[in-house]
Amino acid sequence: MSNKKAKDVSLITLFSAIIVICSLVTIPSVVPFTLQTFAIFLCLNILGAKKGIISILIYIFLGVIGLPVFSGFSGGIGALLNVTGGYIIGFIFSALTFWLITFLFNKKSKKVINLIASFMGLGVCYISGTFWYVLLFIKNGDTISFMSAFMICVLPFIIPDILKILLALSLSGKINKLIIKN
Repeated sequence: MSNKKAKDVSLITLFSAIIVICSLVTIPSVVPFTLQTFAIFLCLNILGAKKGIISILIYIFLGVIGLPVFSGFSGGIGALLNVTGGYIIGFIFSALTFWLITFLFNKKSKKVINLIASFMGLGVCYISGTFWYVLLFIKNGDTISFMSAFMICVLPFIIPDILKILLALSLSGKINKLIIKN
């Protein structure tokens, strides 16, 4: 294996572990507050979209096979079927959105494009998670409006998630310099 491939595999694995660690930092709620979004966007901003998606998929795979890597030390396919499952799957859509935006606008200012791509990816994750939340209510015979679900699932998280993205973008430049040096 070449040094570049070994470095890529190491970084992908490291960021999967960082996502796990940040997922376990949880403040319980209907939809728990975690540092997952920070880790997801740090991962994407440092590794780039392709390697970032692989790292996110590894994290999700570890949870699906039963390791307690999701918030609240949960794991297994059942964790994807509860109220947070739409957000976990939404991380994949976030990464794909990030990839598309950074690919389409790769000639522009990288920091600005990455910031826009991160915010757009976060929006896609919010939509995925909120729709999943509404579907779970409908499946259980209850009703909830999308706006009510938005108020529960998104509104309390907007400012903290914006701050997490700004921190991730800020740290990614510094961390990338360290990675390049080594």
